[in-house]
Amino acid sequence: MVRTQRTTVSTTGQGDVHDVTRAAAAAVAESNLRAGIVTVFVVGSTAAITTLEFESGIVSDLGRALDLLAPRHAEYQHHLRWHDDNGSSHVRAALIGPSVTVPFADGQLLLGTWQQIALVELDTRGRRRDVVMQVIGE
Repeated sequence: MVRTQRTTVSTTGQGDVHDVTRAAAAAVAESNLRAGIVTVFVVGSTAAITTLEFESGIVSDLGRALDLLAPRHAEYQHHLRWHDDNGSSHVRAALIGPSVTVPFADGQLLLGTWQQIALVELDTRGRRRDVVMQVIGE
């Protein structure tokens, strides 16, 4: 059986990170499935979903690492083509990816003690992000 739920997250712009673990856990619980997987997916090409220990130090460290890999104020061909400023956003999103898949058993996500599911805003301005959670199981 497959169940799909959506939630919306409002962000403030590049570097804003939101814990969406509770939304994923709620999607699993509301599915009434006992075991399977849940995929958490963000709609759009300038945001990402990952797992991390959701605390301010790691959020800051992730931002610093992304600044090294895809600096916001570097020259991007995307800027030249579209005359905007979010080339770094697209590159960062491609590096992290739009989704994670988490197994669950007995109706509970099988995450580590310090592991949460996070939406990472990578665009240069705030957005309303649609997050899709698709639960597959029995």
